[in-house]
Amino acid sequence: MNLSNLHPPKGQKRPRKRIGRGMGSGTGKTSGRGHKGQKAVSGFGQKRGFEGGQMPLHRRIPKRGFTNIFRKEYAVVNLHRLEKLEGQEFSPQSLQASGVFKRLGHGLKILGEGALTRAITVRAHKFSKTAAGKISAAGGKAEVIAK
Repeated sequence: MNLSNLHPPKGQKRPRKRIGRGMGSGTGKTSGRGHKGQKAVSGFGQKRGFEGGQMPLHRRIPKRGFTNIFRKEYAVVNLHRLEKLEGQEFSPQSLQASGVFKRLGHGLKILGEGALTRAITVRAHKFSKTAAGKISAAGGKAEVIAK
């Protein structure tokens, strides 16, 4: 078997439908567009979601909620993740380099899920109350850095 033997499965390739090539072709005269009407004329275009004048679905469904355009997205790391990592000091740069998170966004926030059994120093932009409490209880330091 080589590249010269490759071919598509039987029935996959079909010839192009040639329209407007005389009455004998079966798609002559009106070229498959029927008689008159909006869709028969050239330049016909319709808005996406148009339902023939009926109220479109995207307008029938109620709008809900609110999107805050000033929202701040933080890179989030839990304590159980820091517990598994080697080292005693962690900063946003070192954690990003080790692949704990991809994008820093507006900063790094440490959350308190999981247990901490050793003393570590963590520098981050924000800490949850439980995370700061668990770090200090383990004998470590939670240092807040300004962005």
